[in-house]
Amino acid sequence: MSQVLEEAPEIDLSDSIREFSGSNSDYYIEKFAEIQGTSETVNPWNMAAAVLGPVWTAARGMWTMFWLFTIAEMVALVQIGKGIWGDLGAEKRAEAAGFLERADEIRRQAAIDAAAGDDIEPSLQIAHNLQEAAENSMIAAEALGSTWWIYLLVGLVLLGLLRYLLGRYANRLYELQYSAWRVNTNILSGFNWQRIGYSVFLLLLIVPVTLYRFTVSTPVAWTVDVPADPNVFTVTSLWLDGWFDSTANMGQHFFDAIVLATQSVLDGIELALVDAPWPVVALLLVLVAWRVASIRVAIFTAASLAYIGLMGLWEASMVSIVMVGTASAFCIAIGIPLGIWFSRSERAYTAARPILDLMQTIPPFVYLIPIIAFFGTGRVPGVIATIIFAMPPVIRLTALGMRQVSPMVKEAATAFGATPRQVLMGVELPLARPAIMTGVNQTILMSLSMVVIASLIGAKGLGQEVLIALQYVAKGQGILAGLAILFCAMMLDRIVQGRFQRQEDH
Repeated sequence: MSQVLEEAPEIDLSDSIREFSGSNSDYYIEKFAEIQGTSETVNPWNMAAAVLGPVWTAARGMWTMFWLFTIAEMVALVQIGKGIWGDLGAEKRAEAAGFLERADEIRRQAAIDAAAGDDIEPSLQIAHNLQEAAENSMIAAEALGSTWWIYLLVGLVLLGLLRYLLGRYANRLYELQYSAWRVNTNILSGFNWQRIGYSVFLLLLIVPVTLYRFTVSTPVAWTVDVPADPNVFTVTSLWLDGWFDSTANMGQHFFDAIVLATQSVLDGIELALVDAPWPVVALLLVLVAWRVASIRVAIFTAASLAYIGLMGLWEASMVSIVMVGTASAFCIAIGIPLGIWFSRSERAYTAARPILDLMQTIPPFVYLIPIIAFFGTGRVPGVIATIIFAMPPVIRLTALGMRQVSPMVKEAATAFGATPRQVLMGVELPLARPAIMTGVNQTILMSLSMVVIASLIGAKGLGQEVLIALQYVAKGQGILAGLAILFCAMMLDRIVQGRFQRQEDH
């Protein structure tokens, strides 16, 4: 068997390498063969890469390496620039000038105080101390100025090391790109003068400005600060103010309807958890945890409720759970159908993706502003803010789970006479359930993470306890309320995950 393997003919990749590399193909045929036929420690030297640096990586289509080496070499060039023409002691000299200016001001004030007959000895001592500090700063500036050769040496060594590393590993990196190109011919290949032009243009644009910015003691203002017109910001903000006010007035009935629907759900859940006797609520939650999940989850739920009750946080915790339950219910009721729709319509998902990105990435404090403008303050706006923040995971993961269902399985169900509704309910949703439940879990946890932020607009609950603790630096109160939020999150998570696990076991 070993003799057969030894006598197996090697695959000739010369034509493939020639097509990939373009110019200088004979060189790369030889080097790729050397790399592929030797140990991992062999790295044939590439003189062109060592000399041209990032330009060579761009010419060969390795733009990621171009940016990595450009940034690294910029660090080296800045050190070289500081060593050759940089004013290394400029900062210390400016510091000394500030000390001297302050000392002169104190002496002038002391002269006025002396004319008035006041004691000026403390002022003169302060001025003397500032004078000494200025002298010390000037000494430090001279010392820094004499270290120019260190910056120059460090920059040259770093630049030489980077070029050495690129020259040593360029062929191996290029061989990896060739291997990827054999699988996907859309990967950039060959030697391209246009890419060289782009890279040189970028370097001429980046390198001089960066060197000037970091090596000149007092660079021109436009290289430090972005030129901006404050009037643009003012006019735009005023326009947005007017737009929010007019939109709130025109859509008052629509926004009132949303508030009414949300408030109705809040009142229903609050009636069950907040207004009902606490023993009944505690017993109900423990029984739900036992029947839906397991006896261990029920024990954990009982222990968490005991902690919340003993700490006097029962009502605040129930209010938070009501808000989370309401927000989660809306997220699930809206998010899962949207996820199913997006899994079937690529155009709809493409249009919705920027909106989902906006909902997840914009800071919650920012979209609290329009929510207050449209819905006012209180628990309902807090729930709406939580819905916006927590809905994207269940939408995305539902769409992902539905897309991952094998088309062959759906075709088989259709072949056996299943209607589209039966395929959806009996095949797609059960198979996508792990992803959907993960989305539900993430939605619940993200809803709880909004508890503190929603308290800023009057949502109350445990978030208000944490907010008060922050305002008065009540460390113990904040920690205890934070633990209550943690236990609420863990209870809900364990119940949901336990229900899912039980269904999987059956």
